[in-house]
Amino acid sequence: MLTTCMTDWLTSLHRCRQAYHFSSSQPISSAKKIRPQLRLPTMLANKDPLFLTGVTFPSEYPASPETLVKLTVYDAKDKSQESSSFLGSATFSVGNLLRAKDERLTLSLRTSDGVCAGGTVVVSRLKMGEMEEVDVDHITTEIPSHKCPLVCESASHACIDRQNNPLTGPVFKNPICKVYRFQTVDSKWMLVREQMEECTLSFSIPKQLLSLYIHEDMSRVQDLRELGELSPHWDNLRKEVMTRYGGIVNSFQETLAELDKITGRSFKPSCCKTQKSLEFIPINLHTQRMRVTCPRKTDAFYDVVTVGAPAAHFQGFKCGGLQRLLSRYEAEKKSFSTAYQCIYYSPEHTAKAQEVLSTMSLLQPLITSLADRLLQAAQEHSSPGLRDALKNLSDKTEQFVHTLKDELVKSALLALHAARPGYVSKNQQQTPVQGGQHQGHILQGSDQNPSPVQGLPGHSPATSITDSTAGCNNVEGLQSTTRGEGVLLKHQDSIPHHKEYDEEEWDRVWANVAKCLNCVIAMVDKLQEEDNSNQEPAPEQQLADVIISHNPGNWREQLCPLVTRLKECVMEVVEKAKRAMTFVLLQEAACSIPQGFLLQQRRDVVFSQALAALACGFVMRLYAGMQDQGFLRQLHLVGLVAQFESLLSTYSEEIGMLEDMDVGISDLKRVLFQITEAKSDDLSDLQPLVCGRRDHFTVEVPLPRLVFQTLPEEIKEGKPLRVFPVLFNVGINEQQTIAERFGDISLQERINQRNFETLEAYYKSLREKVPLECLPCFQTQTDIKELLETLGQNVVTKKRKNVEILWIAGTICRRLNGIRFTSCKSAKDRTSMSVTLEQCALLRDEHQLSKDFFIRALDCMRREGCRIENVQKNIRCRKYAFNMLQLMAFPKCYRPPEGTYGKVDS
Repeated sequence: MLTTCMTDWLTSLHRCRQAYHFSSSQPISSAKKIRPQLRLPTMLANKDPLFLTGVTFPSEYPASPETLVKLTVYDAKDKSQESSSFLGSATFSVGNLLRAKDERLTLSLRTSDGVCAGGTVVVSRLKMGEMEEVDVDHITTEIPSHKCPLVCESASHACIDRQNNPLTGPVFKNPICKVYRFQTVDSKWMLVREQMEECTLSFSIPKQLLSLYIHEDMSRVQDLRELGELSPHWDNLRKEVMTRYGGIVNSFQETLAELDKITGRSFKPSCCKTQKSLEFIPINLHTQRMRVTCPRKTDAFYDVVTVGAPAAHFQGFKCGGLQRLLSRYEAEKKSFSTAYQCIYYSPEHTAKAQEVLSTMSLLQPLITSLADRLLQAAQEHSSPGLRDALKNLSDKTEQFVHTLKDELVKSALLALHAARPGYVSKNQQQTPVQGGQHQGHILQGSDQNPSPVQGLPGHSPATSITDSTAGCNNVEGLQSTTRGEGVLLKHQDSIPHHKEYDEEEWDRVWANVAKCLNCVIAMVDKLQEEDNSNQEPAPEQQLADVIISHNPGNWREQLCPLVTRLKECVMEVVEKAKRAMTFVLLQEAACSIPQGFLLQQRRDVVFSQALAALACGFVMRLYAGMQDQGFLRQLHLVGLVAQFESLLSTYSEEIGMLEDMDVGISDLKRVLFQITEAKSDDLSDLQPLVCGRRDHFTVEVPLPRLVFQTLPEEIKEGKPLRVFPVLFNVGINEQQTIAERFGDISLQERINQRNFETLEAYYKSLREKVPLECLPCFQTQTDIKELLETLGQNVVTKKRKNVEILWIAGTICRRLNGIRFTSCKSAKDRTSMSVTLEQCALLRDEHQLSKDFFIRALDCMRREGCRIENVQKNIRCRKYAFNMLQLMAFPKCYRPPEGTYGKVDS
């Protein structure tokens, strides 16, 4: 059993010299044999490999001074093919090691026939405590400056015990750990540990989202059924829309069933990115933490989440990505509305309709619950309880009324009325103010619909309203008085009319809610005044009144009719508004067939990948900051910035990926987080949960009770926590070279500029609400404001492959306590170059990594670190998917060392 987590002793195998030169294609590996065979890591293309690993002696083979340890060294010609040749072996006893000077043995390698192979192995004893807990000065060794840094590899179970940790076990699993030792500028040694893990949210978040999508679309179908009787034209559109929703629901159910069959898997390899059953799963989602132990500085750690670009890889990018497709779709939507004889609603109107439906679904049951609580307080004759319940009821009812005080609801009710069978429109007239022309038109027919379009954007002032079944081409025509250039459409001539329909009915209905609330407030005030007056000595003749007023059931009896009326009015408003908003969405869906439904599915796929990554990053950042009161204060007062770094090019299909990614990350603004107390400490109760609908999702993160109790009161009370996603993209490969010289990089420029403004606005808000002392301290003293100015200058500067944008944005994110993400097409190759570069830059800037060690440390991490293990996990080959010609186009600091790249199937 191989591990670094041993209690007794740890052997260090290093400085393996051979009598002949090994080329880059002949790396050295070694194996350690302690009755059951164990393996040390492979050192690629190095004449002086350095290993540090631990050996745990199993209980059936207890260690003693007589225990013999055999070391065997192999020359691994091609590690991917697992082919190697025997070089030599050496044997020693534990007793010899313990008695040796400085507890170090130098052993000669010998072939199987006992002949000296010409190489040596140095084995030393080192207590585990010296490595992990005490001053690193204890483990410094005299290593000549030309040698490569020390590389250590740990088995997964040797890292932090995630499985039994209540703050990590539910979410993170399958860790891979690498340990390095690098020299600082003052000739001391720092210990660096990389730890990469998978995240269970890769699958759990998409599966929850699919369930929510299915429920939402099935509810939409039910709402359409409940619209009531419609004219034949509208009824046919309704049936077609319901059929489309049914197809989407079936597709989602099939995908969910396929995902439920997958067990024990917690990440999606890059080679599966075009697999349909996995299209909702983020590609290669991993967390990576670098922990640094220095001689004279507190331990520090740096986290990053790596994930493939959130994009619809299965659907492809032949016609572009979401940004381009949505823009084209909105431009063509008006013509669709005419073809399907339905009203054109702008994206703002559609979003408003969804918001109204969502708000009503949340507030209506809440108002009912608060009303019942008010009656309960009245039953108990509790004045404080009555005041608190009334305050909450008033707040939620006022919010409810404010939501529905919108012309869209009123106009949609009128449009719905016009779509009923037997509707007859009123004669409409139009009198132009300019031009002296007179045009009169009549809209008639029991199943025909008006088309008020004058005075609206995109229509000429002289456009006539014709007698047609073409339908209304813009919802604005259904609203009150509309003014256009040279045209005045009066209210009574621009909306549908019916002799039995009262246009003011809606105003009265929703106003009744406010009136009922006022009656409840007045009654509560009266009851409390009477209660206060009855506390004073009362005249003899008022004794009966006093007894009656103190009867606990009396308050409830007086309040109950008013509260019941309030609930009835709320329900009446909900029913009417729900039908109206459903009709708006029906028309939007009707003129979206079929493209709109396909785009929504694509958007659902991209959002699912983006949310899984965000939830993973949020949980990781929350767990890391539980003891940081400044961070927790920032979390509930302002929220966190989530900075996505992208290395996609703006050429060929990657421009479509970037368009998808841009929309997906922008959609994360609709997400809130909430921290809850877990029902128990069982791992299943500590899994984050998603609730909501497409226009608004909430991710609930449960914490164990003891941990939850340490949080600020605002968070414990369930305050929604915001995240501000920002995306910065700089392409670095050969395709970006083509785009910069012969193509178009305007998409990248727009994305960087827009997200810079978002980041700047976040910092401004943070500075106003949170003392800057709450932010983490860094060795580099550059002010955040100065960093933002530098970033702004780089964003507008015309410079090819300006990777400084990514470096500065990443630095700002860490300085702001943010969540860092790094992405490329599959989070495997370019992402690995970026992550390792950032880690070495942090070691240099924050921990005084020697300049002489920078490039060697960088190459070492890329050759033997967690990122090459990530490549192995994805494609079962330890080579980055680059070729020499591609790398010539890369910035130098993003190029891997020789022997670590080649032509592979990624």
